[in-house]
Amino acid sequence: MDTASVHRVLLLPGSVLPAGPAYGALIAALHARFGDAVQPVTKDLEVYAGPTPPADYSLETEVAGVVRAARELRWDAFHLVGYSGGGAAAVAVAARHPELLQSLALLEPAWAGNWGWSSAHRALWKQYAELDRLPPDDFMAGFVRLAVRPGVTAGLPVPGGEQPPWMALRPAGIRALLETFSAYDLDRSALTRFDRPVYFALGGLSNPDDYGEIADRLSGVFPRFRLEVFPGRHHFDPPHRVEPDRVAASLAALWDEG
Repeated sequence: MDTASVHRVLLLPGSVLPAGPAYGALIAALHARFGDAVQPVTKDLEVYAGPTPPADYSLETEVAGVVRAARELRWDAFHLVGYSGGGAAAVAVAARHPELLQSLALLEPAWAGNWGWSSAHRALWKQYAELDRLPPDDFMAGFVRLAVRPGVTAGLPVPGGEQPPWMALRPAGIRALLETFSAYDLDRSALTRFDRPVYFALGGLSNPDDYGEIADRLSGVFPRFRLEVFPGRHHFDPPHRVEPDRVAASLAALWDEG
């Protein structure tokens, strides 16, 4: 097969579930649609590369990790997919290295700059900051609660029970991400110059003061932006895991835009 006809895709996960299980269903759906004409590669976040987040961690660490992964794969251009914290990293990659990207797919990115937010969005992020003083279990419970509309319970992680080993790293990693979100200088003007197609998947049950507002802001920044709303989904019951065939079809349409 002509390698030029293969869709090369790098997928970044969120701050909780590792990349493999996070994208297993979507990768199967992509292979069902494209066969050998797709090369999806998952990459875990750099914040979890060691037992604790790097002392100098920032979104630049994630950007450098994406660039390094592309070089190791010998990819000079590829499609980038990012969910939650990985979505925030993907936005930063688009600002810093647009020449690498053929398209950008954002699955409820957790953050997209420090400009132009409503009072409701700023109040929500104050609540995120207040989680920092809580013990790990309470921190995670509060983190989950803030991500969805009030009253939503279906599809949320069930507390208690045996946890996988990687879960112990999550509170510190999430704290590191929240800290870099507050300090990182995202170049909005660079995003306005990003001329590749951008897709944004939004869960209708996610917190509208967070992900809904991020979608609204980015729709006015990226020149080629398309939003798709999944009414019954939310941030912890995301479409790429629950409706992978639909998301695969949306990615196919994105890639056809060229």
